[in-house]
Amino acid sequence: MNIQERLLKFVTRTNWILFAVTSTAGLILAPLTFALGIIFGGLIVTINFHLLARTLKKALAPPYLASHGSILAKYYIRFIASGIIIFVLISGHLVNPLGLIIGLSVVVASIISATMSELTKIIFKEAI
Repeated sequence: MNIQERLLKFVTRTNWILFAVTSTAGLILAPLTFALGIIFGGLIVTINFHLLARTLKKALAPPYLASHGSILAKYYIRFIASGIIIFVLISGHLVNPLGLIIGLSVVVASIISATMSELTKIIFKEAI
């Protein structure tokens, strides 16, 4: 398995693990609106990540190479839909904005942990 596939698999798995851990911790330790912010933020960003990965995988697999315009159009549609959902959640006072930010950070945290994991492998491989 090459490094790109390994990173994608690691990030995908870590997204769901971090989402489950933060959501559970939020439900146990925080008020309901804060916990809902974590849950909705985590769902929004994790689903967007999976949809982006699927779009890119389909678009870049021969013989059906898609134009960059169609890829960008799908990206912006997801971006606008996410913005509308976030706006409704915050303006309707359904979630705590700080909890939402924490939930939206799930993918960032999994990407950082994947990067640190790969750097550790590279550093220890060179040390041997």
